[in-house]
Amino acid sequence: MSGCAWTYGDNIDTDLLAPGAYMKGPVEELAAHCLEAIDPDFAKQVSPGDVVVAGRNFGMGSSREQAAQALRILGVKAVVAQSFGGIFYRNAFNLGLLALVCGDIDKFSRGDRLEIDAAGGLIINRTNGAEIACEPVPPHLLSIVRSGGLIPYLEERFKGETTC
Repeated sequence: MSGCAWTYGDNIDTDLLAPGAYMKGPVEELAAHCLEAIDPDFAKQVSPGDVVVAGRNFGMGSSREQAAQALRILGVKAVVAQSFGGIFYRNAFNLGLLALVCGDIDKFSRGDRLEIDAAGGLIINRTNGAEIACEPVPPHLLSIVRSGGLIPYLEERFKGETTC
């Protein structure tokens, strides 16, 4: 997987990702306002396959799954952060969004071309040549991401089984 980096700092909360003022409308409208409070052009300029890179506590705050969903709708394939809010981390995988813990984010700049080996725990910055270790993603979580989220994963897994 590869994409361009969008870099942010610490404490990007779910209110920045999924602004409360748009929570009652369609999720596509909500996504159009993702991160606008700190980066008004993000939703308009992010491209499918891009990667959000951030500091500590990415996705902290409320449990709204729309925060991860907004990123997915915009085409973001992965979030790389020093740490995650626990609920966001699980919501990301449940919705098919790759979340990688990486302590050395200072080797990334906005616009860098990143190649991610989630299973091997490696991010290669194709722009500056840096190779950065991250925590490998367990195989069961990678399977969920590859399926497009938890529901499609479970549908595939239990296809053809009958219930009593």
